[in-house]
Amino acid sequence: MRNPSSNHYVRAFEGWLRDNRIHYVPIDQSKRSAFSRLKIRSFDFLVYLPDGQMLITEIRGRKFRGTSLAKLTGLENWVTTDDIEGLQWWKGVFTDAAGAVFVFVYMLENVDIESDGREIYDYGSNRYVFLTVTVDDYCSHMSIRSPRWQTVTLPADSFRQCAVSLEQLLLRRES
Repeated sequence: MRNPSSNHYVRAFEGWLRDNRIHYVPIDQSKRSAFSRLKIRSFDFLVYLPDGQMLITEIRGRKFRGTSLAKLTGLENWVTTDDIEGLQWWKGVFTDAAGAVFVFVYMLENVDIESDGREIYDYGSNRYVFLTVTVDDYCSHMSIRSPRWQTVTLPADSFRQCAVSLEQLLLRRES
């Protein structure tokens, strides 16, 4: 398992992978200095799909304070332009990879929530929902959130169109 000092979003995702017997390699973030002169962000996991392909995975943890996931509203999905550039660069390095994705790990703050059929994963004392967006889809629909902080986001309609559950992504890859 990953270093216990990693954040709870990353640990929850790794727990989900383990519980679902998905093969993966966590990326040792302490080795990031090896790439510091390249100014390229690292990613969090290589996930091995059932068909044997790799999926480059970047985790983004967010809190969800709403009461329903039915329309996927109230879900923050911003990332930095460095996150985008890093995933695109790594996708070019791993030319055999199935793709690169952001996994938005939402910690549910409300106990009673309408999940709209989405899997809720209990880890530690928290509950989580995992939604994924490919870096290609993200780039196709993103808009600037903050020029100063170099962040981008998906408008709500685009997020609803592009986001799929982790299970859907894996099932889609199998077929």
